[in-house]
Amino acid sequence: MLSVRRFYLFALRCRQCQTWSSDPLLSQLNNCINEDQVFDVVGKNKTKLSEKHVGRAINILWGFQKKKPEPLRLTDYVKNHSQFLILRILAENKIEQMDNEALVDILYNLLRFGIEAHDSLVEELVMECWRRLNGLSMPLLSKFAMCLHDQQMYFSPLTGEIADIVNRNLDSIQDGRVLSILMVSISGVISQHFRDRLIQKAEFLLETSESAPLNNARRFVQFLRNVKLPHRPLLDKCNKVFLQNANQLGVDRVVIILGLYQALQFSNIELKLVAKQKLMEAMDDYNNSSSFPRLFVTLAPMAGPEVRERLTETALLVADEFDHQQTLAVADTMQETEIRHPQLIQKIVSLLYKHMDLYKPVELAKLTYALLLFHCSNPEIYSKLQRLLTSCLHTNVVPTDISMLIRVLSLLPNSYMDEVIVTRMEAVMPQCSLSDLSSFATAVTKWIRRDQPYQQSPTVQYGKLLQKVNNCALERLQKANDLDLLLDELKYISGDWFEEMLLEETMVALQRLAGQITWTNVTELSSFFARTSYLCVPLLDRIAAVTVQHIDKVYSSEIYSVLRPFATLNYDPPQSEEFFEACLQHLSSCLGSFEPHLLVLLGFALAVAEYFPENVIKAIFNIEFLAKLDAQLETLPGSLNRRVRLRLMELNRAVCLECPELQIPWFHERYCQQLQRKGSGSLSALQQQIHGLLGEILGGSHFAKVSVLTPYYYGIDFECILDKNKKPLPHTEQIVVMADLKGMHWEQDGLLLGRKGLPPGAQRIAVDFLDSKAFCKNLNHLKGEAAMKKRHLEILGYHVVQIPHFEWNSMELSSKEAWMEYLKNKIYEKV
Repeated sequence: MLSVRRFYLFALRCRQCQTWSSDPLLSQLNNCINEDQVFDVVGKNKTKLSEKHVGRAINILWGFQKKKPEPLRLTDYVKNHSQFLILRILAENKIEQMDNEALVDILYNLLRFGIEAHDSLVEELVMECWRRLNGLSMPLLSKFAMCLHDQQMYFSPLTGEIADIVNRNLDSIQDGRVLSILMVSISGVISQHFRDRLIQKAEFLLETSESAPLNNARRFVQFLRNVKLPHRPLLDKCNKVFLQNANQLGVDRVVIILGLYQALQFSNIELKLVAKQKLMEAMDDYNNSSSFPRLFVTLAPMAGPEVRERLTETALLVADEFDHQQTLAVADTMQETEIRHPQLIQKIVSLLYKHMDLYKPVELAKLTYALLLFHCSNPEIYSKLQRLLTSCLHTNVVPTDISMLIRVLSLLPNSYMDEVIVTRMEAVMPQCSLSDLSSFATAVTKWIRRDQPYQQSPTVQYGKLLQKVNNCALERLQKANDLDLLLDELKYISGDWFEEMLLEETMVALQRLAGQITWTNVTELSSFFARTSYLCVPLLDRIAAVTVQHIDKVYSSEIYSVLRPFATLNYDPPQSEEFFEACLQHLSSCLGSFEPHLLVLLGFALAVAEYFPENVIKAIFNIEFLAKLDAQLETLPGSLNRRVRLRLMELNRAVCLECPELQIPWFHERYCQQLQRKGSGSLSALQQQIHGLLGEILGGSHFAKVSVLTPYYYGIDFECILDKNKKPLPHTEQIVVMADLKGMHWEQDGLLLGRKGLPPGAQRIAVDFLDSKAFCKNLNHLKGEAAMKKRHLEILGYHVVQIPHFEWNSMELSSKEAWMEYLKNKIYEKV
């Protein structure tokens, strides 16, 4: 049987070779070395060309282009050639005779040449492929799906049928290229369950393949971007592929991958550093208007001052040749990276004005934010922008677009709310998400506050409109029945309107849906609580219980997000030790894989919650890690960079004070001095009031020092000293800084004893006013950082007096005498 099979395969190959060699036209086509030779063969043999000849000719023509660099391709020359038109006509007449492979190949190649989707041949090819859909092999199906994706048929019934075929045959797909192409192409029409199966299959293929091509991994990441799911396990596996093939990463691939990562809010320090190096090496080659904007957009956010200056200078030289998309991309990046070069700003603003008619609504929104950030003061630009935004508002029917346009209009100088805005807002309001309604409320509130004399609508109309927005939002919350959808709508909502009008009702809705809390959404829910500072005990308890139960399923890097609200809100759930220990054990095996900045933020959150796991502390405070962190900080956005540096200092301080046995040195003195120089030295009216009262209580203002810096650079509002008889001692002019540490020593239990210069039995008192930020949003419950500061000041030898804002501003303390009595009791009861 085996010998018969071998003979059959040999005979088949011989027959194929005979067929090709016996067809002189195919031989002539195969021997062509350029486009003109192909057209010459076609022109001389029009009546003899079969469907195989037509398909082969088109395939060869595209093959020539594919081998050339993009600027040297002759696609326009080919597709406009008279003989290419002949090929298209012949192809349309011979569609039914084509086999499946030729059919899909011709469609694919025509689209590569830029033939429009509404071309009759393209439409006929698509229809014929649809008729044969169930007969297409998986590789051909993936190629056909890619063609539909190129034609932007993301949500068509045909794409849905392809998704159904993939769903039924998913187990049989073993080719990563086929799977990745299909995943990207059908991403718009799949269910959540099918999405999860596709991700699982992609992970399996990456794990079982000895080597995964870069493009497969890139398409898997693109799929995650399309479905807006930062699935960490798959992202990490794809990232591993990118790093293993770093030598194949060109600038174009780097730009695409980092763009996808940014959309997914995913980052990897190793890949970023590889990308940064490759981009810097390419700076001299990417200095023309066609390629430079991509380099600028990708490199500027992670470049140092010198490289950023070079990029700025090059941008100034080539900016005049930017098209409208390139100009907007550069402006957006300048906004992100805080580039404030006056000449470049002037150039970019003039180009934005020049190209303004070409922008879509979302792009006009980006343009507006850029102009405002650049402090553009040209009224002509804003006038034109307002006309364009209003025109878009007239014609748009998508609720999200309408809410965005109205919010952007409210930002423009001298804008006002006219009947068009009111009508459009009222028309789509019932269909809007909470995020859209938040945009409406923000816009209306802005117009109310502006209250220009020439406004056509009276303030009472604003109030009625705002009430309608509120009612729609409350009704949406009351009808919410899917926790994941609700969390998605809440993801980017913030501001006064949400906190004042919706926060309480949102918590009611979340508690109603508490049964839907699973390991898949605890991260998002935890982030919401940390962001809003709302202490909802039942929901936090549920988060802790679900996390403990499914700790092996929660991805390690997401543990920070889960722990953060408990630390921020200073709340310990039932079985607190079990919850924290489960999280810490889950982390212990993968500390080395953490992004440096994330490990710092995690360490700080644990310190706030009074947890100092030695493995985490030692992982952070070592030279190798800190060098890696420094390298990463250069690639982070400015705001995140500053936040991570501050958290590292605060963690260093917490470890030094609370865990001296770990022998971690204090190395942030210079950093703290820089922060001190940047700070404002002026006193608020409240500080002046309290200082005056303290002076009267203690017998003079010289007994109470204002804005004191303690050892380790804690700032306190006031410091006073009482001797052993509770009598105030005058302060010297010397500022208390780190030199005072020389007069300190540690007891065995870790407490820091008093400083030199104090008489025996004397006591330092720290008086701090606590505003609303120090407490949970809904309760007078002290948050974690304020509690940690009190703890640390006590270690430093202070008796700490905290003055909550709700006590100081209460009806009971409405007179000078009451305030003085309050302060006197607070200070003297501590000693």
